[in-house]
Amino acid sequence: MGWFVTLATFLVNEILSEPAYLIGIITAVGLIAMKKSTGQIIGGAIKATLGFLLIGAGAGLVTDSLAPLGTMIQGVTGAHGVIPTNEAIVGIAQDQFGSRVAWLMILGFVVSLLLARFTPLRYVFLTGHHMLFMATLLTVVLANGGRSTIVVVAVGGVLLGIMLVAMPAFAHPWTKRVTGSDTVAIGHFGTAGYIVAGAAGKVVGKRSRSTEEMKLPEGLRFLRDSMVATALSMLLIYLVMAVLLLIKEGQKAAFKAFATGTGGAVATGTGNYLMQSVMQGLQFGIAVAVILFGVRTILGELVPAFQGIARKVVPGALPALDAPIVFPYAQNAVLIGFISSFTGGLIGLALLTWIFNPAFGLALVLPGLVPHFFTGGAAGVYGNATGGRRGAVVGAFLNGLLITFLPALLLKVLGAFGDQNTTFGDADFGWFGALIGNAGKAGGAAGLVVIVLLGLAVLGAAILVQKRVVDTGWDPGAARDALMPRESVVAPAETGATTAAYAKIPPPAGAPAPPPAP
Repeated sequence: MGWFVTLATFLVNEILSEPAYLIGIITAVGLIAMKKSTGQIIGGAIKATLGFLLIGAGAGLVTDSLAPLGTMIQGVTGAHGVIPTNEAIVGIAQDQFGSRVAWLMILGFVVSLLLARFTPLRYVFLTGHHMLFMATLLTVVLANGGRSTIVVVAVGGVLLGIMLVAMPAFAHPWTKRVTGSDTVAIGHFGTAGYIVAGAAGKVVGKRSRSTEEMKLPEGLRFLRDSMVATALSMLLIYLVMAVLLLIKEGQKAAFKAFATGTGGAVATGTGNYLMQSVMQGLQFGIAVAVILFGVRTILGELVPAFQGIARKVVPGALPALDAPIVFPYAQNAVLIGFISSFTGGLIGLALLTWIFNPAFGLALVLPGLVPHFFTGGAAGVYGNATGGRRGAVVGAFLNGLLITFLPALLLKVLGAFGDQNTTFGDADFGWFGALIGNAGKAGGAAGLVVIVLLGLAVLGAAILVQKRVVDTGWDPGAARDALMPRESVVAPAETGATTAAYAKIPPPAGAPAPPPAP
């Protein structure tokens, strides 16, 4: 029996506790279930493993590039400042929580399939990177209370499974308004911002014309490239903070900023100091690109395996897909939403700086182009669907405020990870993580009971919305249609149905195609 114990110890300590190997094994199992060839199984498993290792490599680059910025913000404001970047905080967390995140993510997906199979919430969440992000958030928040790995994985897996089916249900009346059909759901943890945007549009824009009747400059389309947007945002932020630090602290203190925590060289002059700022901003863009490539490499193999399993377990369920799936429905609203959301982020930062940081000690959350583009762009589409141009502007602006204040509240429950100069950026991470984290402060069994009750409350509310709102066909834009009817588009001949849609401009190259009409 000694050899058996040795083998079991080896498997647990050297393979199953290593998240990269675990992800590769799970990918292989999924591909085997789909009856792929031996070569496809081996190749997919290796690619998923390498993708996970890439995330760790990118995390080190992110940490190095953010250290000087933290020093600058501290020197300029005297307060802790962060740039919300989901990929960055997930990469950093992998070193400490990697295996727990992997197990929690797997369990959460299984729980979501069971809920989709046996409850009215028939949604299959297929946005794999957000599944990974939420799994990481729940692991970090639950582990901060010193709970065991089994408790973290079990409770976190149930919470993740609930969120994977609940959030698409909450957003579905608004999503149907955007798409004009019932063929796809939104599977993205910026859902709270999209619902707020749709509700705001319903209030402010009953007579406002659609954004798609406007012509916007083609020159701004380069911001749709996430790597360019990330590098540009960080470059600008670094330069602004570098200049402010130079003005406030003088050359002697400012020139040492890039030697803090990274082992970099002290700047030799003002020009060198500013160009070091430019380089650090570009380095951050590279770091996030490495992490994104790692995530995409994993998901390129893992998500198809999950999807194949889901088809067998939950036939007829709606796929819940990433936020860009709504972009082709209102191209102009995407850009308007991005600009409005970023404006909301700037105003939120000002409020944090002047009011909420001094009064409550909330961290300063700097707006990043990437979260504001993706969630703000989608919020603009949802706001436009119920309130035209005014809805897109107001709805996305509110989304910008949400993804500024919610991350600041979330930092309070992240423990040591609250000092990493980055955090989770999208709205659902903020409100759900803050709820679970504060509930967990009760400690012991009482804290776990409160956490589980919160999860069940979210599940119950989602089922109620599904039955009372979604299944009854409620349209949040019905009042607007009575004043400004949308044009009717004839669906394929075999259905004999019509769906409502906005006049659309052709989508740009590379944009995701909307799903076909039912």
